[in-house]
Amino acid sequence: QVRLLESGGGSVQAGGSLRISCAVSGNTYSYYCMGWFRQAPGKEREGVASIDSAGSTSYADSAKGRFTISQDDSKNTLHLEINPLRPEDTAMYYCAAQFRYRYERPPLGRYDYHYWGQGTQVTVSS
Repeated sequence: QVRLLESGGGSVQAGGSLRISCAVSGNTYSYYCMGWFRQAPGKEREGVASIDSAGSTSYADSAKGRFTISQDDSKNTLHLEINPLRPEDTAMYYCAAQFRYRYERPPLGRYDYHYWGQGTQVTVSS
């Protein structure tokens, strides 16, 4: 079983920065994809950034230039930095993982991932 635990969310003013993290534990594999998703009230969950075990990354168009996904050398912790923050970034942020399939680039589709954390809330005020 794989467990994902997000942390680092909070309330921040627009223009600031925030780094959220996801601790990974349990039975993992050498090849994986991990992603960050967000869901605002009344909206679909959308992928914003993903990374695979080789360090390849993918970003949604809305995330390019402001979002940075990274992982610790131990690869047990995933990070997402957002800078600068905008009010429209307000959402619950989830990390997700999959170990089943190999992709040319890490995917951003929610149905490509099989393990999910509980989420961490990010609220950006103007």
